[in-house]
Amino acid sequence: LKSNPSSNEEKEAQTQLTKSDELQRLHSQALSAYQQEDYEAAISLLDEILAVCVWDAELRELRAECYIKEGEPSKAISDLKAAAKLKNDNTEAFYKISRIYYQLGDHELSLSEVRECLKLDQDHKQCFSLYKQVKKLNKQIESAEEFIREGRYEDAISKYETVMKTEPDVPVYSTRAKERICHCLSKNQQATEAIKLCTEVLQLESTNVNALKDRAEAYLLEDMYEE
Repeated sequence: LKSNPSSNEEKEAQTQLTKSDELQRLHSQALSAYQQEDYEAAISLLDEILAVCVWDAELRELRAECYIKEGEPSKAISDLKAAAKLKNDNTEAFYKISRIYYQLGDHELSLSEVRECLKLDQDHKQCFSLYKQVKKLNKQIESAEEFIREGRYEDAISKYETVMKTEPDVPVYSTRAKERICHCLSKNQQATEAIKLCTEVLQLESTNVNALKDRAEAYLLEDMYEE
């Protein structure tokens, strides 16, 4: 504006300055809402800012934190993936994405993302610790599934029991392990045990189709046709 003052440019410059002031005000409000744990309000304010400041990695990371607190992990992943691209060597974003996938039970995607973190910094303590855990769990699940494909149901049951010991704190892995053990018991003609375990899974996830099918197979073995 100072270098070339003309009426057109002055109007444009004033508009941009006004918009800039408005965005700074929204930014202050968003930070305040976040600190007060009003994550819904913070998201709404950050939406407005990010509609203009599309390439701001830090604002995307802040919105991702709000999404995590609001129980919307898939939206958090979307923002964190953008932040990982927008900011060089963003190990923190890859770590957070990996952790979210892990909590959701997607151990393969979790492993893939934590490897990206270690490519950037092989000495990253949090990423290395998570990598060891996910890799171990991933290997056990792959091994158990291989046993199932080979019809080695006792070995698969034993391996899935190990999975539950490896990760006792994230419920999705225990539920998945029980579902697969129930499948093995049903295939192994151990109907009573299969019915009991499938029922346990269905109390946790009433719409688990695999558990319903495997329990049905077990009921057939027991001639319980109505059930």
